[in-house]
Amino acid sequence: MTLYPREECGVFGVFNHPEAANLTYLGLYALQHRGQESAGIAVTDGEKVSSYKQLGLVSEIFDEKILNRLTGKSAVGHVRYSTAGSNNLANAQPITVDYKHGTLAAVHNGNLVNAQSLRFELEQRGAIFQSTADTEVIIHLMAHSSATDEMSVIKSALQEIKGAYSLLMLTPDALYAAKDPRGFRPLCIGRLPGDAYAMSSESCAFDIINCEYQFSVDPGEVVRFDKNGIHRERFAPVKETTLCVFEYIYYARPDSIIFEHDVYSIRKELGKQLARECPVEADLVVPVPDSSLPAAIGYAHESGIPLEMGLIRNHYVGRTFIEPKQQIRDFGAKVKYNPVAGSIKGKRAVVVDDSIVRGTTGKKIIHMLQNAGAREIHMRISCPPWKYPCYFGINTPEAEELIANQKSIEEIARHLEVDTLGYLSLKGLMDIVPNYDEGYCKACFDMKYPVSPGKDTIKRFLKKA
Repeated sequence: MTLYPREECGVFGVFNHPEAANLTYLGLYALQHRGQESAGIAVTDGEKVSSYKQLGLVSEIFDEKILNRLTGKSAVGHVRYSTAGSNNLANAQPITVDYKHGTLAAVHNGNLVNAQSLRFELEQRGAIFQSTADTEVIIHLMAHSSATDEMSVIKSALQEIKGAYSLLMLTPDALYAAKDPRGFRPLCIGRLPGDAYAMSSESCAFDIINCEYQFSVDPGEVVRFDKNGIHRERFAPVKETTLCVFEYIYYARPDSIIFEHDVYSIRKELGKQLARECPVEADLVVPVPDSSLPAAIGYAHESGIPLEMGLIRNHYVGRTFIEPKQQIRDFGAKVKYNPVAGSIKGKRAVVVDDSIVRGTTGKKIIHMLQNAGAREIHMRISCPPWKYPCYFGINTPEAEELIANQKSIEEIARHLEVDTLGYLSLKGLMDIVPNYDEGYCKACFDMKYPVSPGKDTIKRFLKKA
């Protein structure tokens, strides 16, 4: 039985610009936080589609020589991160194929909960798969469609899949952007000078190429870019939206606009709410860099406790590093973080982080601060306890590996060896995120999955639940 990896990804595209490949490279560079295992770009000159993809970081894969070979005015790109064991070049994207309607290159962010059953059905009909990526399932559905025009082919395929997806598809004469009917994952459109456009998982990628944010793709919508301009069509009726709340908490960059709202401001407000719910007497607020910094700023503002950079992060840590033969305690964490003893020695510190997953890194960070002389450590988390896996595009461990699934808050505090531990409540979270008549997926906190992940998936990943 094929088990599909849960993936975190970022997608980027450019339509009708003479430097499409270069702009896509820059866009992927800005989205590197959404995937660090592989990257790729496909480009078209109006006649053929060329592509290049490899394992590694964007800066490691592409150089001027490679980008000069990717000639054309439209392009799509992808950065990928998945579960261990599925990191191979076959799963890197874009996936490029020749089928009955011509050449197609596709990139995808999200997870399809019915990918396995669709793959089985397609294999029974003669389909041959080269990867375990959900994207290839979508392409095979398109190849088996009886529709006669390209837009109808895409719409018919999308009507068969379930789950989360933000999708870009490139052909020699058009570029398509699509989002699932519930709108789990973000996908936005920007305008470049002239009649050129860009598409991105996050708006932060627009800033680096001087692209003006225009709008987000609506849930259940396909947007076609071609020589006649922009054409928007619905492929599915409007459903209750279930936007991923974790994009606001951690996943998106704080300088992005997600679901039409400013991420930085929301994270700062989460920190303020955390201070109201979990106050403590302390001398300083210490963020765990970098993702928790806005929440820590909010906590400091609301509590009146000064913010100090008690931890410094090394931003030049690659995907692998060589550990000394003589074992150093907590080596991995020390490579990434280092305490500022002058800020924290003898002080009562409120350590603010955005989430606790397994608890292993957090415990190592606490040990560092204790060894640097912190007198008290009070841990504060700007989201509720993370108890359940995600099946919609954020890679998470199995339930039994999530510490909040196995331990109470008091037990987690003892495990981390902190003086106190406080989480933001689910109500507090939902009071802060903008609802504007929209719904959110918060299944990682309450196990209320808006789309059933299926019995086999539940058995595998929700052993305790």
